[in-house]
Amino acid sequence: MVTASQRATPTSKADKERLRLWIRLLRASRAIEAELRERLRVEFDTTLPRFDVLAALYRVPEGMLMSDLSRFLLVSNGNVTGIVDRLVADGLVQRARRNGDRRTSIVRLTETGRDFFRTMAEVHEGWIGELLGDVSASDAQHLAAILKSFQSNWEDRKAEARS
Repeated sequence: MVTASQRATPTSKADKERLRLWIRLLRASRAIEAELRERLRVEFDTTLPRFDVLAALYRVPEGMLMSDLSRFLLVSNGNVTGIVDRLVADGLVQRARRNGDRRTSIVRLTETGRDFFRTMAEVHEGWIGELLGDVSASDAQHLAAILKSFQSNWEDRKAEARS
């Protein structure tokens, strides 16, 4: 059965331009992500998901509950658990029980993990500067504001639909 939201509707010129924009954003994002994955692998022998976990933990020095970490990264608890297990084994992250509760773990960076991430983050920032070097600072600021506004509007609509 086709619902009202699935029916084809006539598209305007603006809708076509928005579709082109979406495709360009997706291609740019995928190309940059692929390059970053390769550079992280070659330069730091790590993966983008590991980098993302380390980045999240770096922002919260007191640590995060595993459930909060997975929610922040928009991935399943199972995905985060596997990554955290490997980071613990590598000495970059430590896991502790919360108030004796054996069901919840707080994870935080070790000093080695903080140093390692800080080095990676500096290099990563340089890579982004290089990869987006043709985008002026004012264009970057303008585009970021547009995307932030879009995200905010989209999140508002999503919240309204849930209530």
